[in-house]
Amino acid sequence: MGPTRARTPLVAAVVLLASAALAGCGGSASPDPGTTPAAGSPTSSTSPSGSASSASASGSASTGKPVGDFAVEPPGPLRGSTLEGPDMLVYSQDSLSDDMVERISGLEGVDAVEPMAMAQVPVEDKVINLAAVDPATYRRFVPDLASARLLEAWKRVAAGEIAVLPGMRKKIPMDDQGFLSLGNATAAPKAHVGAYVAQVPQVDAVVNEKWRDALGMKPGNALLVSTDITAPQALRKPIQRIAGTDASVQILGPDLDTSVQQTAFLVGSVADAVGTFNYTVLGGGRIAPDPAWVTEHIRTEPVPILGSVTCNKAIFPQLRAALQEVVDRGLAAEINPGEYAGCYYPRFIAGSTKLSNHSFGLALDFNVPGNLRGTVGEMDRTVVAIFKKWGFGWGGDWRYTDPMHFEMVAIVEPRT
Repeated sequence: MGPTRARTPLVAAVVLLASAALAGCGGSASPDPGTTPAAGSPTSSTSPSGSASSASASGSASTGKPVGDFAVEPPGPLRGSTLEGPDMLVYSQDSLSDDMVERISGLEGVDAVEPMAMAQVPVEDKVINLAAVDPATYRRFVPDLASARLLEAWKRVAAGEIAVLPGMRKKIPMDDQGFLSLGNATAAPKAHVGAYVAQVPQVDAVVNEKWRDALGMKPGNALLVSTDITAPQALRKPIQRIAGTDASVQILGPDLDTSVQQTAFLVGSVADAVGTFNYTVLGGGRIAPDPAWVTEHIRTEPVPILGSVTCNKAIFPQLRAALQEVVDRGLAAEINPGEYAGCYYPRFIAGSTKLSNHSFGLALDFNVPGNLRGTVGEMDRTVVAIFKKWGFGWGGDWRYTDPMHFEMVAIVEPRT
């Protein structure tokens, strides 16, 4: 017996553009500079040490579509004053209606609002916050003035490229042509990194709105709110009443507003199977997902070799098939049940407020002592190949390796 690919089209994984100072090819930060960086290099609002990665702005994504297929009307020079950053973020599992946006915009004390689509995408061991925006209007909310005024960066976003936080420049796994895989699946689409530039708080990367549908993002499920001189705390409850109890209404700052409900909206090849959930932040880097989501999606079931494990229910058919094939091929001793470190752990990545893939119950850690991060590991490569066949990605393939880590990246249906 073997796997068959599910007939339902897999949701494309996501493009990354987000907050921080643009690294680049020379050129100082100035209001809407008229000069253009050298062709093929990401533009930047600052000049951090090290040269920018070389890449062609006219290259093609791995889907075969040229970047230009995702182009929108380019923005003009920034006119009027910037807003010195948004004060609040409304983020929901579902689209905010036009009526909701209009009512929030009309509240006394609200100075400006900006709708956008927001989701999270897995990139190696991280789940990053991605927004699909109108680059012409979104840039007014970017708190870093040099980044907001760097016209070339927002032209590149409009042209279909991505903008990434400068601080993430060495943390994202681009290829030699400057393309970033948006998701951990082998067939995940790739986006060309066009800029490293500051974004609004809690956003790691941005793309233009034309990417939204291709990436499976929910249109208009997020709203930036500027309150000018009004304290945002005074507007939280009125906005919450309008947006509804399922929405997260948080005050923006350098750190996550852990006092309020958060939303996890995963996009990628297995997003539909995983589901979307709200969660609250606990101490010690732990989170508490919505109990209704846990009841619907998290199961404890027996599997070969390991015994009972707790994971997302979507993973079990493929996990059982992979482990059974390991047994059938005489390789059961290559996975030590006593060195298994779990599957479902609702928590942030250590030292951050970024969700781990374990929070969705999609990842498993095997043979931990001999497969530490940054090593080639001791996992039997035939076992690795079996898991890949059954729709799992392997952390040993990552730029910064994690050879104990396997995660579900594609829907594969075992034949019965």
